[in-house]
Amino acid sequence: MENKNLILVGGGGHCKSVIEVAESAGYNILGILDMPEEVGKLVLDYKVIGTDADIPQYVDKSDFVITVGFIKNPAIRIRIFDQIKNAGGRLATLVASTARVSKYAEIGEGTVVMHQAFVNAGARIGCNCIINTFCNVEHDARIGDQCHISTGTMVNGDCKIGDRVFVGSQSVLANGITIGEDIIVGAGSLVRKSISTKGIYSGNPAILKVKIK
Repeated sequence: MENKNLILVGGGGHCKSVIEVAESAGYNILGILDMPEEVGKLVLDYKVIGTDADIPQYVDKSDFVITVGFIKNPAIRIRIFDQIKNAGGRLATLVASTARVSKYAEIGEGTVVMHQAFVNAGARIGCNCIINTFCNVEHDARIGDQCHISTGTMVNGDCKIGDRVFVGSQSVLANGITIGEDIIVGAGSLVRKSISTKGIYSGNPAILKVKIK
């Protein structure tokens, strides 16, 4: 039986959004782990009870979810993910009560599907991803690990997105395109063709603005 206790790791703005998702999914939030200077403070109704150094002591008591955000770089989220796994912990997969995930879709460990998001039949989403509010991940799309598909984004059918990709709010990915690893797509972009060079893309149509080594 799934452990319904939950520890949140990260106490910023994204944490507030995930709290409501976790509540809607029926989890019992034990507390939040954050920076040392935040210990004892409240995030909404929940106390910061320690730092990420305390992860091992909660492994037998709770699942975890990473509530650090990801806009430009997922490095902190990846480090915490590895830290939890190396301690023998388990990451919860959270789906908001108002989201719709097809029974024919697959959602990876530690991924959070936010309110009013849709994940349709045949879609596969990797580990430790954020599928944010009002996103639509269409049929047979593939999203890699450690990605953030931001608010209101449309990932059309048969798209393939590599690991560690950020797609900004209100972007549209055309049917069947491929986005390579370690790419950032700026908010409001229309990605009409496949892109593979690491970098920052934006515009309508989206073009490479800055290369990333």
